[in-house]
Amino acid sequence: MQLAQQFRTLNNQGQFLLANAWDAGSARVFAAAGFAALGTTSGGMAYARGLKDGEQIDPQLMFSELAAICRAVDVPVTADIEAGYGSSPESVAATIKAVIAAGVNLEDRQHGAAELFDLSAQVERICAARKAAGGLLWINARTDTYLLGLGVNEEERLTITVERANAYLAAGADMVFVPGLVDLPSLTRLCQLVNGPVSVMAMPGAPSAAALFATGVRRVSLGVCPMLALMGTLRDIAFEAREAGTWQLMGERFYGFAEAEALGRSGAGRA
Repeated sequence: MQLAQQFRTLNNQGQFLLANAWDAGSARVFAAAGFAALGTTSGGMAYARGLKDGEQIDPQLMFSELAAICRAVDVPVTADIEAGYGSSPESVAATIKAVIAAGVNLEDRQHGAAELFDLSAQVERICAARKAAGGLLWINARTDTYLLGLGVNEEERLTITVERANAYLAAGADMVFVPGLVDLPSLTRLCQLVNGPVSVMAMPGAPSAAALFATGVRRVSLGVCPMLALMGTLRDIAFEAREAGTWQLMGERFYGFAEAEALGRSGAGRA
């Protein structure tokens, strides 16, 4: 309860930068770097296991990994539960009850269909999530309007996003998450038109955190991008070792045995 309240305070204060972990080791690295809270990344968890993103990971495995991350650190953790692991409001409620965390991200994309849930259906799902979560769990309602490029132009896409955002907030969400949108003028308009806090995701080429916060955005998360950056680094190390038989890239970002051992000794985290 204390961590959930702490997480709620961080979101309400704004200028909140959130790192997303995919296992206990990455969680400890982010916590050691000074992040006040962490999220999980469903994409990172899936890719680390050779799976595709989009609810391809077994929910029980996701819950187990989430628990390991929460035990590894002493900061609040919010869980990426994708679209709730089931299309019905009842399925979403069951997933919420199975998650022990300070918050959740809940998507409106129908995985496998490459389209969004009908607005009324997603509102019902968020209402069910709110009822199951109680009052303290922070619900970040994600809409994939920009990731899917909905609408015939930017104006229509913004209109669709605002409609969904305000409906989700009215249904009980605490915040709206719009990944894929980093255009500063569009973000400024979105924050002016949405009746609650907005969060976005940093990605390669995005403006700085300071510039994103200046639009009115309350929270910026790193999402799956750090994990993908590590995969890119690993790919390049593998190619260099296989083709050249050298290890220059491996040495450039080497973490160090002592650093890794220090993380492993840094407390047992929460039970």
